Amino acid sequence: MHEETHAVTRISWLRAAILGANDGIVSTASLIAGVAAAGASQSSILVTGTAGLVAGAMSMAAGEYVSVSSQGDAEKADVELEKRHLAADPEFELEELTQIYQERGLDRTLAEQVAVQLTEHDALDTHLRDELGMTDAMAARPIQAAAASAASFTAGAALPLATVLVDRGTSLPWTVSAASLVFLAILGALGARAGNAPMLRPVVRVTFWGAMAMAVTMAIGSLLGTTVG
Repeated sequence: MHEETHAVTRISWLRAAILGANDGIVSTASLIAGVAAAGASQSSILVTGTAGLVAGAMSMAAGEYVSVSSQGDAEKADVELEKRHLAADPEFELEELTQIYQERGLDRTLAEQVAVQLTEHDALDTHLRDELGMTDAMAARPIQAAAASAASFTAGAALPLATVLVDRGTSLPWTVSAASLVFLAILGALGARAGNAPMLRPVVRVTFWGAMAMAVTMAIGSLLGTTVG
């Protein structure tokens, strides 16, 4: 049997999950590295890292819910607008569909036939899909996005935080940074696999920007530690 599983069917939660996990690793590792570079004690580092994990997870969940809800509000507004257009001027809407299908390669006669048949079947759904590009796979799902983002942030942040229990010396900033780059590389590979994409580019991209973030934070932490000291 011929089966097809497209990555676009997972896009609603995959984007939020990858963003959450990446932010969890980078922000927590940067926080730990910066505080450790400033000369903080292990207990202070643990408290700071844990607070960063909890605050970050809640912030990611709230941010995703609000932003995706805004997307949902815009989608609902477009649905209502299209309903009004169909009720007020169905002939214009039919011509609009016909021109869309002509632009996609159909001749005028066939485009008109397709537009008429699809309009008779479900005019609103046809316009939402073919005129506005709105599909079920791309629909806003605020709760799903918030849950995926918070859960993945927590999992990502827990990885560099666990490093604090392994290295208790002055090398912690370097240890947590190196370990986090490995975690980011794995995340990039997993994200590419989930999205059915080549792995090299996502892995390089996520590790490069993660390294930049941690390097800047470590530099600032060292500078502040020296200044305060």
